[in-house]
Amino acid sequence: MATSKEYKDYVLEQLALLNNITCKLMMGEYLLYYNNILFGGIYDNRFLVKIVETNKKYNMEEEIPYETAKPMYLIEDIDNKELLKEIIIETCKSLPKKK
Repeated sequence: MATSKEYKDYVLEQLALLNNITCKLMMGEYLLYYNNILFGGIYDNRFLVKIVETNKKYNMEEEIPYETAKPMYLIEDIDNKELLKEIIIETCKSLPKKK
């Protein structure tokens, strides 16, 4: 099941506190970047972020975005914009910038 446009738009709306969020369509799902850093995506109407050392303190549940993929963290409380901002900033601290 691919992600709905409505869910994608809602997630992007919730990320409005962060400047420089970009979203790239990839095979019916969406990759999310912050300041050119790929930090997560939207898969089957689930908002997932990469697992890195700096975001483990949030105790998020692991989920598989798609078959054969590495586990990622599921962000369940997407209504809390301040927490979302914090999680994304912490996640990006440990990730390389896109070239």
